[in-house]
Amino acid sequence: MRIRDALVSKNNDQSVVRGEYLSHGTMECYDLQKSRRFYEEFLGLECVRHVRTAMALRCGLRFHIICLEVGQTLKPVSQKNHWGIDVGSPEEVERIHKAATEMKSLYELRTITNCVKQHGVYSFYIEDLDHNWWEIQYYDGTQHDDIFDFGDQFTDA
Repeated sequence: MRIRDALVSKNNDQSVVRGEYLSHGTMECYDLQKSRRFYEEFLGLECVRHVRTAMALRCGLRFHIICLEVGQTLKPVSQKNHWGIDVGSPEEVERIHKAATEMKSLYELRTITNCVKQHGVYSFYIEDLDHNWWEIQYYDGTQHDDIFDFGDQFTDA
């Protein structure tokens, strides 16, 4: 399934910030040049180095990640803080998992989890050389739309 229109209607007329769309997030890396190779060659992300110490990454939507080169001051994140990439089938998840396993040393991948069915998707996680986590997943539909279409499932903390 292809997402043809990445923008959805907003319901923020009463909020302080009336943003047009969520535009970007940030993550850290040790070395932009080494990390860029993994992002482009393995993850298939488009990368643009727009300043000396940072580059922008994107994949298909009006949302990008700014990757900041911070060297040894990098603060590793946990698997719970991950970036998700949707693919077209469970077989594609398995193909990518196999490739990740075979290319683990080439891209200095730290961790590759097993493929599992969890929280409504079939997926696995990769921890890259910078301790950033990536979930490669297949969802039968558009998870983004479904999450919001289903609405709040819980009303208390």
